[in-house]
Amino acid sequence: MSPKKKTKKIPKKKQDRSENDLEAKYRRSVLDVAILQDHIAVQCESVRTVQSDRIDLRRRARDMDQKLQHERQDHRDVNSNISRQYKTMQTELINKAKGLETDVSQLNEELALCQEELRKEKREREQMEQEKDATIAQLQHKLDNMETDYEKILHDTLDSLTSQLSAARQRQEDTGTTFHQNYQGLLSEFGLNALDI
Repeated sequence: MSPKKKTKKIPKKKQDRSENDLEAKYRRSVLDVAILQDHIAVQCESVRTVQSDRIDLRRRARDMDQKLQHERQDHRDVNSNISRQYKTMQTELINKAKGLETDVSQLNEELALCQEELRKEKREREQMEQEKDATIAQLQHKLDNMETDYEKILHDTLDSLTSQLSAARQRQEDTGTTFHQNYQGLLSEFGLNALDI
């Protein structure tokens, strides 16, 4: 068995004081407990507010994350669309440039052909003009020769006609004189005077 404790007898004054101390301690403890409970209640309220804020922040973070994901997806879609449009436009421009280069090449070939044809036409025209000028000069020379020949023929013909007319007049005069003399002779045979008739 355990030894019995010896109880000391505390005097009453001391006992009242102890009870007062104990009561003060109890009150202080109750007050401390109340303060601690208030503090715990405040802390609990703070924790609830923090948890509510954390839930709200998580929800907002999820919303922001979803929004960011949507924006990233939209950005990717826009970039993809712009890239596709850029590639399409680049392809169209390359094709258009190739088409224009082909057109320019064809037009240059046509221009070269047209220039060659123009040079050929000019040469032919110059040659025709030279031939025409030569023909005109030749014809002018022939015309001048013919004019000279015709003048000569005309002069010869006129000279021939003049000489023929002179010869004919001379024959006429000779014939007329002969006839005149013959008539005078016949008239004198008949005894007539030609001056009287």
